[in-house]
This record gives sequence, C-alpha cells and structure tokens, in this order.
Amino acid sequence: MEPNPAFAEGDILASAHRSFAIEIQALQALDTRLNGTFEDAVAMILACQGRVVVTGIGKSGHIGRKIAATLASTGTPAFFMHGAEAIHGDLGMLTQQDIVLALSYSGEARELITVLTITKRMGARLISITGNPDSELARNADLHLDAHVAQEACPLNLAPTASTTAALVLGDALAVACLEARGFSREDFARSHPGGALGRRLLTFVRDVMRKGDALPIVHAHTPIPEALEEMSVKGMGMTIVVDAEKKPVGIFTDGDLRRLIVKQGDIRALKVADGMTAHPKTILPGSLAVEAATAMDAGQLSQMLVVDEAGLLLGALHMHDLLAAKVL
Repeated sequence: MEPNPAFAEGDILASAHRSFAIEIQALQALDTRLNGTFEDAVAMILACQGRVVVTGIGKSGHIGRKIAATLASTGTPAFFMHGAEAIHGDLGMLTQQDIVLALSYSGEARELITVLTITKRMGARLISITGNPDSELARNADLHLDAHVAQEACPLNLAPTASTTAALVLGDALAVACLEARGFSREDFARSHPGGALGRRLLTFVRDVMRKGDALPIVHAHTPIPEALEEMSVKGMGMTIVVDAEKKPVGIFTDGDLRRLIVKQGDIRALKVADGMTAHPKTILPGSLAVEAATAMDAGQLSQMLVVDEAGLLLGALHMHDLLAAKVL
C-alpha cells in the first residue's frame, strides 16, 4: 500500500492526540452511564458458585481474554472461551453454576447468540457487554452493560479502538469492584502471582533464605582474633557471630570492625574478639518477610543480620547477597 502523500510528518503527533481525545471522551461518557446495573453485575459475580466464563470473537475476544485474566488474578475464578470454539465443543466447559460474560460491540455476533441460547437452556446466567442496547445479545442477557461509544479513534470509524477500550475498562471495573468487595489483599495477589516480583517479596520469608547450621561463622568472645579471621574466611560472610554459652548472640565481628581495630591497635594478633566486636547486633525473627529484613538492613547500612528465635537463640544469619540472590530486592 502506498503511503498517504497528504499525511505530513507533523501530523503524526496530531493523530495520536486525536486518538487519545476520542478515547478519553468515550470513557468519560461511559462513566456517566454507570448505574445500578453495574452494581447488579458485581453482585451476581460475587454470588457465583462457579466461574466467570468470558467469551467473544475478533477484537472483542482479545479484550475478553485480558478481562478473564484480570478477574482470575484478582480473586474471581474465570477463564476465556473463544466464541467460535465454543460452538464447536468448548461449550462443554460451561456448567449451570457459571456466569457467562459475553462481549460483542454489535451484540449480533452469531457465535455469541448461539452461546446465549445454550447458556439459557442450561440455566446459567449471562452478562453482556455491547455497544447496542437493542441488540439480540443485550435484550436476552440477564444483565446488559452498555459500552456504546460515539465514534472510534479510527478516522474511518471502522477499526475497533475506542469501543474496545470502553469494553476493557468496564471489565477492569468489574474485576476491581469484586476485588474490593472480597477484601482481596496484597498477600492474596501474591499467591496467584508466585513467579512475579511481588510474589517473591510477599511470599519469601527470612527462614527461606537465611544461612544456618555449619554455614554460620561462630566464635566466642574469648576467641583470639586470628582464629576469628580464619572462621570468617572459611564461611565467607564477611563477619563472624559472637555467641555466649547458651548460643545467644552477644556481638558480631565484621570486616569493618577488623579495619577499625587495626587502625586503633596496630598489632591485633594477641587480642580477643571481644576487643573489637560490635555488641548488641541487629536481629530478626525467621518468620519475618525477607523484604522486611532488606528494609532494616538498608536503613542500618548493614550487610549482615542475625536470625534468632523468640528466646533470642541463634538460628541463622542473612547476608545482603542472599536477599539479592532471592530477588526480593
């Protein structure tokens, strides 16, 4: 296809601004039309004993797939069923307890009319999102949400643009309203996104990433500095933990403590760990979130933190590298 010679380089941003303006106006008009039907749709979804089965074809199908994914990830069991595949066997996925959420701007897509008929016959409920309240899909749905737009952003008024945006925003609004009504929390979100950054931050605990057992560098206050340095070198944490007879941490001896001691004393070979350790080291419980440990370590400019139980007994230790490796930062 030949480029349009009348379309100058300066027209590109003007075209983009025009598209933005048309779609913003469409959403503003949609906002003014929201009424009790939207509330009824949310109540129906919240009361659903099955799943929300989102269906559509063409561009509406692409929007429907995203809406189904948003619902599922925010606490509403949902999946997408392509309108064309539905009438060739996928309607077997549908149960009487489900709600069908059907998207069609015209409201006359033959595949979705067939889905409507089967849904009614099964006794399942159906919510339609269309741009035509007088369409067959709108008139025969249990609830209809009007996604009409005055015009598409497409200058030919043909390519679904503003209309698909309106449908998408309606779907997002349904998902968010259900999320808030259910009291869906950040922790709930993390459980459905365990592979993402938020999931790692909210599902990774100190006990999951701490070093423990033989991996811990441990000495006593009376341990000679040379022996402490050997323990630090072998265990590779840039420090050693100083414990008492009950295995409670009484101090920590770090690379920084070593440098400061050398500057102060010069020859340190005859000194004990107690001569240079930092007393009262920062500690955290194993059931704390790893991200909480990272925040505390950042605030205190610490590279290491000790892990203790409720009685103050040593259980493990964290290094900032452990948190980086666990990708909680």
